Amino acid sequence: MIGVIGGSGFYSFFGDDARSVTPDTPYGAPSAPITIGVVGDHEVAFLPRHGVSHEFSPHTVPYRANMWALRALGVRRVFGPCAVGSLTPDHGPGAMVVPDQLVDRTRSREDTYFDSGGIHVDFADPYCPSLRAAVTGRPGVVDGGAMVVIQGPRFSTRAESKWFANQGFTLVNMTGYPEAVLARELEMCYAAIALVTDLDAGIETGGGVKAVDVFAEFERNLVPFKQLVHDAITAVDVERTCTHCQPHEGMTLPIELP
Repeated sequence: MIGVIGGSGFYSFFGDDARSVTPDTPYGAPSAPITIGVVGDHEVAFLPRHGVSHEFSPHTVPYRANMWALRALGVRRVFGPCAVGSLTPDHGPGAMVVPDQLVDRTRSREDTYFDSGGIHVDFADPYCPSLRAAVTGRPGVVDGGAMVVIQGPRFSTRAESKWFANQGFTLVNMTGYPEAVLARELEMCYAAIALVTDLDAGIETGGGVKAVDVFAEFERNLVPFKQLVHDAITAVDVERTCTHCQPHEGMTLPIELP
């Protein structure tokens, strides 16, 4: 089964024929019921990251419950569509980017399942190369970029935005962490697919980023963005062969993965 975690404005993926489940987890309930349908040769589980009515802000999303629930259903590969700001004028609103690096600037988020046992996961390359390859070959898709994840829910100041850009980061987001590392701890392949909704405050002159404009830009591009996710799913092999995202070989875990 393949998982899709929809970001801001991406609250549904299937029609009325999909079935709905709400798995229980040791970390509470996921953001919303998970709908399960079929795309091509794959059974697909869809979960809206922020809830069906955007009940959860970036810093309150139940990330551990979300990822645990997907794995418990049989998901082993996950696409994480998300809205991002751009830190470079090269990628304006409407651009679709598949980042290859992540920088964590969040704080106080529950970002591990392993509070004991001395378990460490490699995270040098945070995204699954197999899943990335299913997206990056699509027409118009930008391959690569470093996505800095900020705490939110506020947007960056101009000084912060310029600082991030000067570091060479190309995208800014509020939800990409800890989602990606939790997937790695659960030995699930994971790749983010980013839709640029705005040029960040330090890049664009004027009033800076406003939430209403972000949601409006996402809505304008939602149909082709969903189509990109749909096409990426159909390009994924039926059998999972990736070993990049299985960091626990030879380790004894303090908990049993679902």
